Amino acid sequence: MLEISSKTNLLEQNTYKYSLQDVAEPNLYRDIYDYDTVPKIAFNHRRVPMNMPEEIWITDTSLRDGQQSVEPYTVDQIVNIYKFLSRLGGPYGIIRQTEFFVYSKKDRQAIEKCMELDLPFPEITSWIRASKDDFRLVRDLGIKETGILVSCSDYHIFKKMKMTRAQALDHYLGTVKDAFDAGVMPRCHLEDITRADFYGFVVPFVNELVKLSEEAKIPVKIRACDTMGYGVPYSEVALPRSVPGIIYGLQHYSDLPSEMLEWHGHNDFYKAVTNASTAWLYGACAVNCSLLGIGERTGNVPLEAMVFEYAALRGSLDGMDPTVITEIADYFQKDIGYEIPVMTPFVGRNFNMTKAGIHADGLLKDEEIYNIFNTRKLLNRKPTVQIGKTSGLAGIAYWINENYNLPESEAVSKRDPLVEQLKQWIDAEYEGGRQTTLATHELEAKIEQLSGGKYKRV
Repeated sequence: MLEISSKTNLLEQNTYKYSLQDVAEPNLYRDIYDYDTVPKIAFNHRRVPMNMPEEIWITDTSLRDGQQSVEPYTVDQIVNIYKFLSRLGGPYGIIRQTEFFVYSKKDRQAIEKCMELDLPFPEITSWIRASKDDFRLVRDLGIKETGILVSCSDYHIFKKMKMTRAQALDHYLGTVKDAFDAGVMPRCHLEDITRADFYGFVVPFVNELVKLSEEAKIPVKIRACDTMGYGVPYSEVALPRSVPGIIYGLQHYSDLPSEMLEWHGHNDFYKAVTNASTAWLYGACAVNCSLLGIGERTGNVPLEAMVFEYAALRGSLDGMDPTVITEIADYFQKDIGYEIPVMTPFVGRNFNMTKAGIHADGLLKDEEIYNIFNTRKLLNRKPTVQIGKTSGLAGIAYWINENYNLPESEAVSKRDPLVEQLKQWIDAEYEGGRQTTLATHELEAKIEQLSGGKYKRV
């Protein structure tokens, strides 16, 4: 039969209804994942349409998945991180939700303190095990939505849970019914979806979830979890690794609206950000992230990265305040004691710092030449140079101007006698065997001496 599609408004054939394939042996996709070689990327040359939703947003897992890989946060630290997320997300709640653990007294205290702030965004959600006691915790705290782990690959169903697909399906549906009975909106985390039999298990399972949701008159969300980072953003890639294919399939064959669809990725193959953007482009409203990309193994999708991806795709920050990203990075380093790798985009020490003399020369002439955007305005971070063996006259001049906040009328050039004298001293330091870069206090002391006190220590 033919009918008008509610998604495309075009006359289409009725969507094929997939049923559960309860196999006797697990499908481990050994042609792709043979374990002893690098996982392969297979193509089937099937294109799916790009279908970016009218509205997209970010959800956060810094206090759940992120916290699993660092020292546990204190209650005050959790509250402060929550405040940062609210400020960063702006008045329109582009950072829509964040999720918490609920098991310990500390977890519950943190949730209560965050709730007391009465901030509209991010909405507070939870993550729990599939048990009635856990649902009771969520209900007692007044949380309206919770994540539930529902592993969907045969690696997990057969190897970890020691179940068949049919048994896993029944177990998961019972768990979701418990959530509905507790009056809690379930967000089903489809763990390891990029190694799962998509049409043999995932789609039939999601279809059953949608049925339960309609009966309970409570929405159900689906989080597609690329648990091992196997997802691939390229067009025409075959399932189970295709991010476009997963998002399209969940929409087209499970009648899942975009606002109920969320992507959660990991960075094992350096594809976390690109995969998340692809999920947006092909129909998921939400991408799940953590601050600084903190999370299991190689981490989650960095939230700060998706702030800029959002702005690039939409042409606007829509009220988000990216300067808060710099505050967050400082807070994690100084107050939490987390060491950010120096080359990390947007937040690492080397992000907009140059050591090369030729780059410094470009910055001196016009910072736009070697700065990716106006980092002063968007991140409250000015471009910097680090003085070392290869800095050159331009790097020294730029450093002096920035360190002493000299106005354009008083700025020194690379041909200034002070710059030349300082360069001679620096060269002598390295000719004498020095291997390290020069610290700020060393440079300031020498500049004060060479300038006869004109430039004093900042």
